[in-house]
Amino acid sequence: MAGRHGLGEAGTAAAPAPAPARGPSPPLGWRERLRAGLAGAGAALWFVAGLSLLYVLRVPLRLCENLAAVTVFLNSLTPKFYVALTGTSSLISGIIFIFEWWYFHKHGTSFIEQVSVSHLRPLMGGTESSISEPGSPLNNRGSETSRQNLSECTVWRNPLNLFRGAEYKRYTWVTGKEPLTYCDMNLSAQDHQTFFTCDTDFLRPSDAVMQKAWRERDPPARIKAAYQALELNNDCATAYVLLAEEEATTIVDAERLFKQALKAGVTIYKRSQQRKHQSPQHAAQLRRDANVLLYIKRRLAMCARRLGRIREAVKIMRDLMKEFPPFTMLNIHENLLESLLELQAYADVQAVLAKYDDISLPKSAAICYTAALLKTRTVSDKFSPETASRRGLSTAEINAVEAIHRAVEFNPHVPKYLLEMKSLVLPPEHILKRGDSEAIAYAFFHLQHWKRIEGALNLLQCTWEGTFRMIPYPLEKGHLFYPYPSYTEIADRELLPTFHHVSVYPKKELPFFIHFTAGLCSSTAMIALLTHRFPEILGVLAKASGRQLSKANRNAEASEGLGR
Repeated sequence: MAGRHGLGEAGTAAAPAPAPARGPSPPLGWRERLRAGLAGAGAALWFVAGLSLLYVLRVPLRLCENLAAVTVFLNSLTPKFYVALTGTSSLISGIIFIFEWWYFHKHGTSFIEQVSVSHLRPLMGGTESSISEPGSPLNNRGSETSRQNLSECTVWRNPLNLFRGAEYKRYTWVTGKEPLTYCDMNLSAQDHQTFFTCDTDFLRPSDAVMQKAWRERDPPARIKAAYQALELNNDCATAYVLLAEEEATTIVDAERLFKQALKAGVTIYKRSQQRKHQSPQHAAQLRRDANVLLYIKRRLAMCARRLGRIREAVKIMRDLMKEFPPFTMLNIHENLLESLLELQAYADVQAVLAKYDDISLPKSAAICYTAALLKTRTVSDKFSPETASRRGLSTAEINAVEAIHRAVEFNPHVPKYLLEMKSLVLPPEHILKRGDSEAIAYAFFHLQHWKRIEGALNLLQCTWEGTFRMIPYPLEKGHLFYPYPSYTEIADRELLPTFHHVSVYPKKELPFFIHFTAGLCSSTAMIALLTHRFPEILGVLAKASGRQLSKANRNAEASEGLGR
């Protein structure tokens, strides 16, 4: 299976070649300087022009008479009008506040700010930098940041992904909710086409049918195509794979179909091995048949793990890692780690970590948190915060705390699920490393292993938040890893179902308009309440403001007479 994908076009976009070095830009002429100055002072000029126009047109517009009419109108208003006015304002601002709050928690941004930036700012002539050169350091920094985001926004196949028919579909039957998103299933469709098809499928009619089946979006259509392929060739391994994944409603049924797929897959693989030197097409068929065989054996190991035959699952995984060493990107070792933890074979777990927890290999939450769990296991049963504060931490406890800090820095979302501060959902079929989707996938299977070790969760609860003191600005600089990527929230919202509240790190501050609408709603509601409770005071204030307006009107008329 393809180990990783770029979300959207991120994985397929090739990194552009570095721009050639630019010499110093020539000095700007007087026309460019004038244009830049006018662009910077545009708002002030418009404001002054508006005031000047208002002053010139004060007589034709009869501003003094209109001001006097407004004064009379305000003096004639009753307190009930002010109660209705402020009450309506409070209701409208409250509705806006609730909508802003909902939109921020769903999309992570303010609706008003988004509309202002995307629609109103271009109409008002706002630009980023009107005179910046394409090769300026600011532009280079921005392009490098966006290029880094494009290249790093990569999702990986979940090594412990569930079975669609036997697990995901059963969840939908019980709850009525869809656990998989369109983006996640679309990435899986790309996986299947990459892994189970090749350019020579037209040579085998059953493979040609299955090539169309993997492209189908409708599950019943895929299942129907699988049966058509079996009618053409009873040894079509990929057809059995599709039926095991999507039609089987129990793990027992899925295992039975995978065993049939294994029998067919071994026969096809041996036949392809004999023909691999005949042509490049036969070599491509061999690679495809090896992929199918690897996938089937791995899913059989996962079936054995689900059915409690853990030692059998461990044996299959170890054999796979020996038989197909180039497929380390499939992260079979993470399946092996989870099964060994279930057996409580901690020495074997340490041996696997010694091989894969290497600086040259990509990290994952499973690697980092399993390493922390092993170090926590040696001290957690005797750990006490009160005792540690009195005598200090021992060397073993310091090592355990440092391992926890390392794991939390890599993925800060995991402790919330291990400590049951957030509710779990079914893990997606694809995960984003260091994101909320990876945290769910890890905690869904490994929470039981942390609970099994006495005091492990207690030590985690006492120490995990100390990580953030070492990395006060996680988006700019990390401690042991690269800075935390800023795109995880957006990608996780694509991979996780809408009914799940995505964990965000670092926590965002509430936008200005949420504070503004909340303050406006509260203040207008308070004014409405005071107006209703003390109408006499409002009457006095209204008359006083009316007298001030009348005085200003008389002064304006006097100055106009002197001017004439």
